[in-house]
Amino acid sequence: MFKDVKKILVIKLRHIGDVLLTVPALRALKGGITPLSASGKTSYGGTTPPSVSVLVNSGTEEMLTGNPLVDEVIPFKRGIKGEGGDTPLGIAGRVSGELSFVREIRKRSFDMTVDLTGGDRAAIIGFLSGARYRVGCALDCRGFAGKRLLYTHLAKRPDKRTHTALRDLGVVREFGFDTPDLSVDIYTSAEDDVYVDGVLKNAGIAAGAGFVHAHPTSRWLFKCWTDEGMAHVLDAIQKTGMRVVITTGPAEPEVKKARAIISRMKTAPVDLTGAFKLKHLACLSRRATLFFGVDSAPMHIAAATGARVVSIFGPSGAFDWGPWDNDGARTWKRPPEANSPYPSRNGVQRFGKNVVIQKDWDCIPCGHDGCDGSKKSRCLDELDKDLALGAVMAAIEKIVNRDRES
Repeated sequence: MFKDVKKILVIKLRHIGDVLLTVPALRALKGGITPLSASGKTSYGGTTPPSVSVLVNSGTEEMLTGNPLVDEVIPFKRGIKGEGGDTPLGIAGRVSGELSFVREIRKRSFDMTVDLTGGDRAAIIGFLSGARYRVGCALDCRGFAGKRLLYTHLAKRPDKRTHTALRDLGVVREFGFDTPDLSVDIYTSAEDDVYVDGVLKNAGIAAGAGFVHAHPTSRWLFKCWTDEGMAHVLDAIQKTGMRVVITTGPAEPEVKKARAIISRMKTAPVDLTGAFKLKHLACLSRRATLFFGVDSAPMHIAAATGARVVSIFGPSGAFDWGPWDNDGARTWKRPPEANSPYPSRNGVQRFGKNVVIQKDWDCIPCGHDGCDGSKKSRCLDELDKDLALGAVMAAIEKIVNRDRES
């Protein structure tokens, strides 16, 4: 099908969690390939694994840096600035800047591009890269007329209720690239570990001590639970004697939201709002007894570290965005027709050690930014506090009992 593919460019111009969930597809492209013939030649027409570069939006590259599956992470800067770095260019300047970027991509002489984005920009970049093989997905050929002509190979449209990690893998699997290892991994450095250990020590949390990593916010506030509900659960955790460490992203609305939650708490958590980079969040989750939060990028990061995750979901579907579980993925007896380890449209669901808490209303998932464009999600406003608390306490109890037995 493909011949002499030595350099692959994967294009994923999406958000932080989307980029992280490409890992199974990257593993298939890099090394987990099923040979197509007795000669030992693989899907890319050779015996030596190709180099894999990944083009991502600037600000998401930390999801793949340090990953041995990736030879190069190329950040794409949206909204290209002028020479001073603080003045946005006009339309002509932006087009000129993006064409200059594409010329640099073209100089790298990629043999194949794999578009896991689906947007018009990714399709155009892939076409202009000069790669002789350009893989995409039929679902993503909505957009300008003739967009499908920019690809040489199109994967069939996936089932609507396919988990994002499996959807991306499905695009390359159709053309012979596959892997039995469905784990999603994130890599941190020794420096990251030292920094986070120091922060925890200064907060009075000793090495190896149990604590809950709570990340109650998302960059999209319509995905956030009520301040009252979150404060209720976090107080209950701390009353068991286990500390709660609260983090957020750096954006002011997220920090403000978390501070409102803290102000409603009757106990004092460790307040690290806005203080950590993405890699630091990974280190923190890896050390935590439990991650508790909402549908967000830090939830996906926590799951990738192997942390036990309990997450509140509102308008999003768990079947495509639920927290992945690497241990669960290794033991998941996936039926041929199964496209997600979260089989239901909504409600409380489990995959491996991870739990999603969600209302079971017929309108869920709607995928909207709040009810009727209000930026407020009634399915979250009316989520029962004790339902979430029960799931969190059950998860903590399992870990405590396991530690007692070991």
